[in-house]
Amino acid sequence: MRYVYAHFPINVNVEKGPEDIPVVEIRNFIGEKIVRKVQMREGVAVEPSKNVKDELQLSGNSLEDVSQCAADIQQICRVRNKDIRKFLDGLYVSEKGNIDEE
Repeated sequence: MRYVYAHFPINVNVEKGPEDIPVVEIRNFIGEKIVRKVQMREGVAVEPSKNVKDELQLSGNSLEDVSQCAADIQQICRVRNKDIRKFLDGLYVSEKGNIDEE
């Protein structure tokens, strides 16, 4: 998932929540002071990308759980009460695929 922003940089942190389940915290979305939190499902691992700036990688064994976590992150960052054609900020799925073992 990629962070897309025009002016205010989006800050994303991955923290350990209850029972060592990762929680994604999204700060400074469109300059708002609200901290948005999304708890991941069981078996989904989240980590910031090491190669690409402003990217979050979700992985896991269950396709449904990983897809639902990505959808939860994308939907919590929807722009409300503004023109969505102009305000394109958010976290979007950039690439889907299987993890290849080498």
